[in-house]
Amino acid sequence: MSAVYGRAPLLTLDTLVRLQRGPGGAHTPEPPRRLAVPDGMTAPLGCDAVSVPARLGPLLMPRLPRVGCVYADEARWWWLVPSDSDYALEWPAPAHYATGALLPDSPHVPGLVHRPDGTLPYTPPIPLYLALCRLTGTTPTWSRAISA
Repeated sequence: MSAVYGRAPLLTLDTLVRLQRGPGGAHTPEPPRRLAVPDGMTAPLGCDAVSVPARLGPLLMPRLPRVGCVYADEARWWWLVPSDSDYALEWPAPAHYATGALLPDSPHVPGLVHRPDGTLPYTPPIPLYLALCRLTGTTPTWSRAISA
C-alpha cells in the first residue's frame, strides 16, 4: 500500500489566511475617505483638515477673516488648512486635526458648504486656531505658563 494514513493536507499561506478570516471570507476595510479640493482650485501647500462638532461650525464662520473650503455633515464641520498646520500647536478639544484631510471612520464624505473665491482652498490656520480657542475657553498653547 502506497497511501499514507493520518497525514493532514498541506496548508498554504492562502489557506491559513482564509481560515483566520473565518467562514465566508473577511470584509476588506475601505480605504479612508479624503476631503477633495474642488475643481478649479489648487493646493500648492498640501492639504490637512481641522474638524469640530457641527454645533461649533456656524459660530466659527463669522470669527474668521477668510474662510476657505468648509465641508459639513450632521456631526462635524471640516476646514481645509495647509499641510503641517498642526506644527507646534495643540488644537483644542473637541477639534480633530486630520493629516492629509483623511476622514477617520467616516461612512461618507461631507458636503461642501463653503467655497471661497479664487483658487486656494485654505482657511488660515492661526485665525482658525485662535477662534477655536476662544469658543472652547482654551488658552492658546503659546500663552500658557511654563511649568518647571
